[in-house]
Amino acid sequence: MTGTIISGLTILAPIQPGYEVVLTPDALDLVVELERRFDDERQRLLDVRRRRLVLTDAGRPLGFLPETVGVRQGHWTVAPPPADLRDRRVEITGPTDRKTVINALNSGAKVFMADFEDANAPTWDVLIQGQINLRDAVRRVITYDDPDTGRHYRLCDDPAVLMVRPRGWHLPERHVLMEGQPISACLFDLALFFYHNVLALRERGTAPYFYLPKIESHYEARLWREIFLVLEQAFGLATGTIKATVLIETLPAAFEMDEILYELRDHVVGLNCGRWDYIFSFIKTRHADATALLPDRGNLSMVTPFLDAYSRLVIETCHRRRTHAIGGMAAFIPVKDDEAANQEALAQVRVDKEREVTKGHDGTWVAHPTLVPVAQEVFDRLMPGPNQIDRKAEKVEIAAADLLQVPAGLRTGAGLSHNIAVGIGYLESWLRGMGCVPLFNMMEDAATAEISRAQVWQWLHHGCELDDGQVVTRALVREVIWAELDAWRLRVGAERYRLGRFGDAADLFRELVESESFVEFLTLPAYDKLVASGA
Repeated sequence: MTGTIISGLTILAPIQPGYEVVLTPDALDLVVELERRFDDERQRLLDVRRRRLVLTDAGRPLGFLPETVGVRQGHWTVAPPPADLRDRRVEITGPTDRKTVINALNSGAKVFMADFEDANAPTWDVLIQGQINLRDAVRRVITYDDPDTGRHYRLCDDPAVLMVRPRGWHLPERHVLMEGQPISACLFDLALFFYHNVLALRERGTAPYFYLPKIESHYEARLWREIFLVLEQAFGLATGTIKATVLIETLPAAFEMDEILYELRDHVVGLNCGRWDYIFSFIKTRHADATALLPDRGNLSMVTPFLDAYSRLVIETCHRRRTHAIGGMAAFIPVKDDEAANQEALAQVRVDKEREVTKGHDGTWVAHPTLVPVAQEVFDRLMPGPNQIDRKAEKVEIAAADLLQVPAGLRTGAGLSHNIAVGIGYLESWLRGMGCVPLFNMMEDAATAEISRAQVWQWLHHGCELDDGQVVTRALVREVIWAELDAWRLRVGAERYRLGRFGDAADLFRELVESESFVEFLTLPAYDKLVASGA
């Protein structure tokens, strides 16, 4: 297998002019060091995940761990946040392309989470350009000239605080091999960003801040702590310089919030309600349970009992341990050319954010700069201080049954069609290298697409009966897939359809939902197709 060898790593993709800025031997030496020290444990923990899911499929009940009751009942707190993370009332998230990075940092949000994970389709160019863009942003030299409009973009004088979300433990970096095997995508993202930016961030009075995705246990949090300690020691930093917020976006992690905070107590600055991935994980973790069929995706909101219980437990746990509880993503986006629909979307965002801040959240997420002032107004009005960690609240008693309660609601033909339309539309964009896609007036990323395909899988494999009496069968799913392909042809036009990857997306979606076993993450087979296409 041919490729460029640097620091013992084989890079299979082209190293374009300019890429050498981040693909330096010293930076790749750090990638190798982390890979050698931690990849075996990463692989072991992934195997633990799989074996845990097999036991759940076999009927082992989900619940809080009896062996860690002492941690949950202990009187301990985490390290206080640094000054620039005390107020996180509005955080904006998005991919790492140059224009988005500038707009997000200029948006007025307190924090920008630059996303290498769910909002990112990991083509080689997207990954490396993203690292270059963040390097330039940290040094405040990032600019962009839009070739379509001629508009010049540059950073404002007071940009948002930067946090970075590397890819999850489960993803390989297929463009880079060590000893013939793909390395960890997570360690690749982390090492490149850390190496190139830690000193520049420290010079500006801040530090490397991260969001940690898709953690399923406190053992995975412990692995993160060990990595952070190695990085701090290697660069002469005090313990706790690196800070991280953990996304509680898996059902298993909901039962281990205290334990996750405890493992990361020197480094953690909060938990986040990753609501969309959490819904996906609820389906995934209970995919074999015929009594756990959720209603239409569109009827699930944060007032749905199992989601309400989850968010209340996040808030109570965080505040008891003296750290931030960040609310979930508002996926609505501005509606062009329909002011009435646009105002309705903004009103829904406002209600969502009022609910979050009233419950006790210290901040929230938005996906579009236009929503920053909407969320900002709500939090300014209802949260006068920088956070609500000191707010006295009644103790919340959340039992395992509350987190596992299956909500009532209809499963409809319209819901099936919408899931398939979103799944095809998102995968088509992902296969073209776009990981964050506006569809049907919502910002869809891998997490929301996962809900769609997981729900169709579950309905199909349990022979779900829809509200009109139809049973979800393989024939029905294929019929709807063909209908939605026709609908996409009409939406985008014949030429865009011909040049796109709608057929590939539909085939992949069908394979995922018809698979006898539940595929862990749609991004795994999709990544194979992405690399096979040369991206």
